[in-house]
Amino acid sequence: MVLLPTERIFVRGADGYEAARRSTVWNGLVPQRFPDTIMQAVDTAEIVAAIGYARDNGHHVGVCSGGRSWTASHLRDGGLLLDVGRLDHCEVDTDRMIAHVGPGKCASDFALELDAQGLFFPAGHCEGIRLGGYLLQGGYGWNSNAVGPACESVLGLDVVTADGERVYCDADNHPDLYWAARGSGPGFFGVVTSFTVRIYQRPRALGMCLYMYPIEVADEVFSWARAIGPEIDDRVELQLVTTRGVPAAGIEDPVITVASPVFADSEEEAAKALAALGSCPVVDRAITSLPYAPTTLANWYAAVMGNYPQGYRYVVDNMFTSASADELLPGIREIVKTMPPHPSQFILTGWKPSAHRADLVYGLEDEIYLALYTAWRDPADDERYRDWAGSNMAAMSHLSTGISLADENLCRRPAPFTTDANMARLDKVRSSYDPDHRFHSWLRGE
Repeated sequence: MVLLPTERIFVRGADGYEAARRSTVWNGLVPQRFPDTIMQAVDTAEIVAAIGYARDNGHHVGVCSGGRSWTASHLRDGGLLLDVGRLDHCEVDTDRMIAHVGPGKCASDFALELDAQGLFFPAGHCEGIRLGGYLLQGGYGWNSNAVGPACESVLGLDVVTADGERVYCDADNHPDLYWAARGSGPGFFGVVTSFTVRIYQRPRALGMCLYMYPIEVADEVFSWARAIGPEIDDRVELQLVTTRGVPAAGIEDPVITVASPVFADSEEEAAKALAALGSCPVVDRAITSLPYAPTTLANWYAAVMGNYPQGYRYVVDNMFTSASADELLPGIREIVKTMPPHPSQFILTGWKPSAHRADLVYGLEDEIYLALYTAWRDPADDERYRDWAGSNMAAMSHLSTGISLADENLCRRPAPFTTDANMARLDKVRSSYDPDHRFHSWLRGE
């Protein structure tokens, strides 16, 4: 019998509870949702014991590995919150080109540790994200156009089920549970204690381009980006970031930044792959024009995190679409017109959907991904800014294929993130592994 660790169990109202609750939320906008009990597990035995405790006491269970969910969907009123962020083991097998990693392993640390060994994994673009939530929700990361979303690199998982059973699932063992784990995100009905993932040889060259355009040529820039997106080399990430200024560059006016990484086998190939991003018809209007420069993964992480400072209150929303530029531009103009101050941002990313991913829970991808990130510091501005992302995405929802769970806003704007067939299959698998709905599903409503 495993006794639950009293020093890492926090009951609502007791000392340490609020600190433990807030420690599971990276967002400065901490929801007013309060589990009855929070447990910080350090190993599988404790997780099994926690699930037994929840079952015996009729508690629902939420799971958190890193707290980077924008909506903090793991925080629910009542029940048990199981924090597995301390399961952060990492074992790399270079002979088999696999790694065994815990859900609490920081994805950016994992990526940089592999990078130092000449290896690679499509970890997320932001620092601090833990692998648990990232892999379960699909995992769009570095070089994902070439190697696929990170969930495709998950070869197997160790899972504690709703009845406290420890199982290993892969394509041959508990294949339905394995299927469900690759894309269901916060709707997954089990506790992952370890992932077995495929790792890759690191591409020899990592480079980037950088173009900055004044907002006055927004129509031309977005129309161009929409036209070339499907033709871009898979090793290039087409990324347009629109902000009301770039403080780090001393730019105060609204600007569209085309900052695209490339992964290739040589500097020459990298520069050639990025050449298409210099073809914008208004490139002569660019404030900054850098067709190619070598860089490092560490530098990219530092650059990305300049747009996501800690201490801010964030609300996000997103959509996949195949709509034309003419269809998208009215909504984009409204986004640009109403955009809150930096570091709020609008991101347009090119994506390469694949027919073989249609059967994944992560299944509503399309040619273009649009994401809005509202960020503000003062709680007095909550009413002013809280609905900007959701209202603008709602206004364009008729053009949407679906959303990504990475930037979901389901508690404020319900939207589809998988096909009806996949959702029906997911419900069937859930009824088998969690018939009593012990685990919380996706958060619907505040």
